[in-house]
Amino acid sequence: MKGQFAAVALFVVAGMGGAQAQGYPTKPATVIVPFAPGGGPADITGRIVADIFSRHLGQQFVVENVVGGGGTVGALRAARAGADGYTILSGHMGTNAAAPAFYPNLGYDPERDFEPVGLIAQHPELLVVRKDIPANDLKEFAAYAKANESKLNMGHAGVGSVSYIGCLLLNSAIGIKPTMVPFTGTAPVINAMLAGQIDYECDPVLGPLAHVRAGSIKALAIAAKKRSPMLPDVPTSSEQGLPEFYCAPFYAVFAPKGTPQPVIDRLAEALNKGLDEEAVQKRLADLGADIPEPSRRGPKALDNLVRSEIARLMPILKAVTAAQ
Repeated sequence: MKGQFAAVALFVVAGMGGAQAQGYPTKPATVIVPFAPGGGPADITGRIVADIFSRHLGQQFVVENVVGGGGTVGALRAARAGADGYTILSGHMGTNAAAPAFYPNLGYDPERDFEPVGLIAQHPELLVVRKDIPANDLKEFAAYAKANESKLNMGHAGVGSVSYIGCLLLNSAIGIKPTMVPFTGTAPVINAMLAGQIDYECDPVLGPLAHVRAGSIKALAIAAKKRSPMLPDVPTSSEQGLPEFYCAPFYAVFAPKGTPQPVIDRLAEALNKGLDEEAVQKRLADLGADIPEPSRRGPKALDNLVRSEIARLMPILKAVTAAQ
């Protein structure tokens, strides 16, 4: 009798959740962007997503920037939010794949504490160096870096940030341990590089693009499988014989674990429609982003991507951090 009552209770609760989800959303929702506002890829991508949801779901989705811990403070807040679709996360490779390698007391599990909604875009990283570094390609940089390892300064936007992860992969592939200098973002890294204080950094294309085009810093490699249309003359790391330096961070939407499937489906459908819009595609392309084709969109594809990136990154990052 108790078993029958429990089964009925579960059915009623599930039915209530389904009914609530059918009308979703009925009030404004929050999109947590776990990085500072100010024009970086994470912030702009999060705002593009919020706009897509607002237009396609008929309620306002408001961006809330929650900074700290390489994005993990905001991700933790999203993980602990109500599983009702009214707080979602615009996360990325750092917050939702690599973070456990750097933060043993993270407070959330990227694989278990989120429901994947869909991939927004991937932002391939670019290796840029001071203009007076005597290297004009990846091979020459590797030789220079090995010969000058003790005085080499690498800039990054904080432990766990995509700029930090990208250059860790580069350092590991080359076999160097430079001095790693943290900043509050990649814009200050560029400023320090222009001042001659930082030798190199790895960053999504948009950040250093204007300075590369102006000739004030040099771009040596794009850490992706294809060249960037924004810098078509810069060869990929694979073309230059270093495929281990692959870093095209994913930016994606996640909901707290337990969010009803109909809500996930509504969000995924809206995101998919938005990614098909010409204006959205142009905005993402202007960021230097790769927009996923339909087969790489949706919850299942994102779940597979997260798991594959965790499997690829964790052994490398753990080995590097343990050796430091």
